[in-house]
Amino acid sequence: MLKRIPAHRLVPGMHLHKLCGKWLDHPFWRTNFRLDDAGVIRQIVDSGVREAWIDTAKGLDVADDSPPASDRPAAPPAVVATAYVVRPAPLPTTLEAEYDQAKALCRKATSAVKSLHSEARLGNALSVEDCLPLVDEISDSLLRNTQALISVSRLKLRDEYTYMHSVAVCALMVALGRRLGLDAELVREAGLAGLLHDMGKARTPLDVLNKPGKLTDAEYAIVRGHPVQGHALLVESGIALPGVLDVCLHHHEKIDGGGYPHRLKHDEISLLARMGAVCDVYDAITSNRPYKSGWEPAESLHRMAQWQGHFDPFVFQTFVKTVGIYPTGSLVRLYSGRLAVVTEQNPAHLTTPQVKVIYSTRTQQRLVPETIDLAAPACGDKISGSESPEAWGFTELESLWAGARAAAAN
Repeated sequence: MLKRIPAHRLVPGMHLHKLCGKWLDHPFWRTNFRLDDAGVIRQIVDSGVREAWIDTAKGLDVADDSPPASDRPAAPPAVVATAYVVRPAPLPTTLEAEYDQAKALCRKATSAVKSLHSEARLGNALSVEDCLPLVDEISDSLLRNTQALISVSRLKLRDEYTYMHSVAVCALMVALGRRLGLDAELVREAGLAGLLHDMGKARTPLDVLNKPGKLTDAEYAIVRGHPVQGHALLVESGIALPGVLDVCLHHHEKIDGGGYPHRLKHDEISLLARMGAVCDVYDAITSNRPYKSGWEPAESLHRMAQWQGHFDPFVFQTFVKTVGIYPTGSLVRLYSGRLAVVTEQNPAHLTTPQVKVIYSTRTQQRLVPETIDLAAPACGDKISGSESPEAWGFTELESLWAGARAAAAN
């Protein structure tokens, strides 16, 4: 049965059918889902929405004697839930200027995740108090330049993939959360969820986790158990942040119900878990693994778009806007016949980023690198498609998209 109630009477476990008022008056892109996250309820109330329709046949009813939200006792604090303090936003900078800090931060964060996995393998409870400041540092880097850390984190060492993957997913979750319009505290929780989403792999035998060849059915079953193992590990460590726990447990669920471990579908999957699914897969397929080379970023997005029933369409579309149709570092072919490396995104025009031309397919010769803005009115060239650097024998693309700092570091 549908029931109209004041927004402040919403509680976890209710099924939100519809928010009252015009959709432009609030930041929520969809309704008709189960309210499992207290942070989402806070967003609804803080956005100024006064009333909402709930479906009592699909979720909890409002109790007649329920006190208003402002009078309810606060939920017990999570072990790692230090108070969020709004800090001054760092000034934006170029990708090249942010490159050094992004690379150092990636190393620092990778070392922190590696330490967490080592402690877990020894059977020790996780101590993640230091992770939130690390998420804040990653967040600040993304505010200075959205693409630098995301691009740097793709450049993984094969033997540290598991740890670097968690850092990359953290950065992607923060960037995607901002693009979706989540509040700062929820973005922070999304970042922490990304950092810890694969902790279950600390309980996966290393010979299975790092196996260079194809897994047997039994080994694959072990790997598929890492979300449940990770969730148990976080709970045992006293981590009570619902978004972090949910992303760890459900980042392999699919919208069509074909995922694992619980075969959830559609609105049964929380927003943060839907975000985690996209970020996890994108980084996985763009990274070099012990058993295969990663796909190019633009090719990866193209393939992901074709996987019907895998991702939430809106979340995936927003993710593409976050990283760009041709992500930084992509090798592209221009209609002029030149090959170029994408160096900066143009948020207003996703198909016309800034690129650095490096090669002429017509003369079969390298060109003196030249940066051009494809969105500039005077530019008559456009991208015709993506290319494989390996097919052209290009091995120094990092120095081309990151600039002189990357060249000096190599």
